[in-house]
Amino acid sequence: MKKASYLTCHESGELQKRIEQAHQQLSSCTLCPRHCKKNRLGGETGVCKTGESAFISSYNPHFGEEAPLVGSGGSGTIFFTHCNLHCIFCQNYQISHLGEGIKATSGQLAAIMVSLQKQGCHNINFVTPSHVVPQILAALPQAIENGLTIPLVYNSSGYDEVETLRLLDGIVDIYMPDFKFWHEETAKQMCKAPDYPQKAREAIREMHRQVGDLVINTKGVAENGLLVRHLVMPGQLDETEEILTFLADEISPDTYVNVMDQYRPCYKAREFPGIDRSLDGEEYQQAIKYARQAGLTRLDSKDWDRFFQSLGIV
Repeated sequence: MKKASYLTCHESGELQKRIEQAHQQLSSCTLCPRHCKKNRLGGETGVCKTGESAFISSYNPHFGEEAPLVGSGGSGTIFFTHCNLHCIFCQNYQISHLGEGIKATSGQLAAIMVSLQKQGCHNINFVTPSHVVPQILAALPQAIENGLTIPLVYNSSGYDEVETLRLLDGIVDIYMPDFKFWHEETAKQMCKAPDYPQKAREAIREMHRQVGDLVINTKGVAENGLLVRHLVMPGQLDETEEILTFLADEISPDTYVNVMDQYRPCYKAREFPGIDRSLDGEEYQQAIKYARQAGLTRLDSKDWDRFFQSLGIV
């Protein structure tokens, strides 16, 4: 197994510098594209509703993630409470919108990481981490001192600030952003973030610059690199096509992509015509066809070769 990036960063002293830089940003927070500029060290909160301490809703070995993350031992997921994006259709709205979770100190977060490693997980998978980058960094030294060695996964909505991502360069091993929307108007309606498409493109470029294409070892487990998720939504296949084409043409045709079919109307989605229904099979098949036509060669763990052959696509 390749040595986790953060271990080298810790040994050189660079990790401590990043911890200090990230902590300073909490005094006038611009960690994510919302740029709320709240003094989180003084108890103020912005869109993410999170002050100086992170909140965690759950943690466990997860076997429902992408195949290279799960392996045989599972992905060690840590679900952070709250979110900087707030999609109106969020399937985890109890966590992201309603705030289910408990406050965690850096020591507690470090202990959770080590515990997940001891349970046999192949990685530590930070779910919705964009608003708690300083808290994650602060927990790493203690986790390392207590034996943490497995890769770190940054599992975000894609609504990330490049300057914050640069604090993670040489620390995060695997980036797993979503790329949700291509059109500004859609992003404005779905999450009140019209700059989401631009920010997601910038973030994914930076992530790929740091870690490159996903590297999977001989045991089928991811060691480092970029993995992108795209949730196909009803009536938005034009955006799916644009996103998949962007990934193939401007990131890499070898980008590992999970084209997801599990959309269903959750939270407030039934109040919005067009997304008030589940995705149908034909829409999803068309999305997969777009992925192959764009030139993407690595789709997550389904027998797509047989499917493409049935369509006459080599």
